[in-house]
Amino acid sequence: MTPGSGLQAGLKNRHLSMIAIGGVIGAGLFVGSSSAIATAGPGILLSYALVGTLVVLVMRMLGEMSAANPTSGSFSAHADRALGRWAGFSIGWLYWFFWVVVLAVEATAGASILEGWVPAVPQWAWALIVMVVLTATNLVSVGSYGEFEFWFAGIKVVAIGAFIVIGLLAVFGVLPGVDAEKASFGNLTDHGGFLPNGPGTILTGVLLVVFSFMGSEIATLAAGESENPQRAVTKSTNSIIWRIGVFYLGSILVVVSLLPWNDPSIKEKGSYVAALDSLGIAHAGEIMNFIVLTSVLSCLNSGLYTASRMAFSLGQRGDAPKVFAKTTSRGVPMAAIIASVLFGFVAVFFNYKFPDSVFLFLVNSSGAVALFVWLVICFSQLRMRKIIQREAPEKLVVKMWLYPYLTWATAAVIVFVLGYMLTDTEGESSGRTTVLLSLLVAAVVIVIAVVRQKVGGGRAAAAVEAEPHDKVSVG
Repeated sequence: MTPGSGLQAGLKNRHLSMIAIGGVIGAGLFVGSSSAIATAGPGILLSYALVGTLVVLVMRMLGEMSAANPTSGSFSAHADRALGRWAGFSIGWLYWFFWVVVLAVEATAGASILEGWVPAVPQWAWALIVMVVLTATNLVSVGSYGEFEFWFAGIKVVAIGAFIVIGLLAVFGVLPGVDAEKASFGNLTDHGGFLPNGPGTILTGVLLVVFSFMGSEIATLAAGESENPQRAVTKSTNSIIWRIGVFYLGSILVVVSLLPWNDPSIKEKGSYVAALDSLGIAHAGEIMNFIVLTSVLSCLNSGLYTASRMAFSLGQRGDAPKVFAKTTSRGVPMAAIIASVLFGFVAVFFNYKFPDSVFLFLVNSSGAVALFVWLVICFSQLRMRKIIQREAPEKLVVKMWLYPYLTWATAAVIVFVLGYMLTDTEGESSGRTTVLLSLLVAAVVIVIAVVRQKVGGGRAAAAVEAEPHDKVSVG
């Protein structure tokens, strides 16, 4: 394939399967669950179940659109066709912004773990090394990205699967050397009840766990570079229920069953480390640090891939510099990757030099983007279903349940969560701060999109012909 001829189908089925499975297991599950458990007690299971249900519904909508028209732009390209160029432009750039900030957050988190192991190398150097290595793998080929992600995600999946199995054996009294009275399902109700801090903490828990689910949509972006995109999207969409049920609800159930929710070690050591310690597993902290590092590297790897493919799609549609849409002979959008990682490097610099001002602004102003993306997916699907039914009904191989009622209900819940976040006013990264700053950035991007559309700037004529708003691409 000659340079500039587009992306290549370099992802194998095993790559896509592991990307889909690993995409729902973020580092936030391991790191952030302890504060969520401390807030809601065992009732945090309901918070995870509510957000998990929301994600399943949103991914079903996205799966419907992506199975009909697999593309590296995913929901941004769908919004472009369904809602207008301003929508595709806005959500595409906001999503790109979200992931390049995530690059900095994850690089710093990984560097802090590596510095603990090898203190002779400063943290900034570790962050640089990690970013450079993963940039190199993304620049080689999409297959290289897929291979790295296969092993990163594989380690996460095996680790959390083993944790659930061992934990359940302990809870059922099968594992030797474990106090059967301390590790039991009785911990779900014996320490102040299932909702020890009241039912209102379920919603508070939702705010704490919702962002750990971001990444579920990566499989639909990656499907465009697989041999059978429609099959890949359909498979990942249909399997998301058990993935969330097992990895999120299953592992959290084990944690709150092995230990009382108010055990001090959960906050001191982290929920998963405390649970492993309670089983008498030696070096539990180091084991969990390795798993978290793997999750961080997986998130970095996928974040760079996702940001670059969104930039590539925006370039194709004339909503980003045209150079972003150019690929190497191996089908790699080099300019899109380099631009994304450069912004990531800048964000890392801000994290070290201005952590409480510039970087805090970046994190807060991108924090609600996940919910904005889900909301745009809802409204895009409402319109795209009609378009697909009119233009290519045979492509509706995945269908949203109870359309359009469940779509509207999902959108209403997302709006409610955003509204509820406005009531959280504690701390510099409060829910209100996150929503308001994210809305500010979104408003700026939307204004830019509308102005560009009115002055006629943007997409090349060829792109317009290839992707008309009222037709579904069947290629």
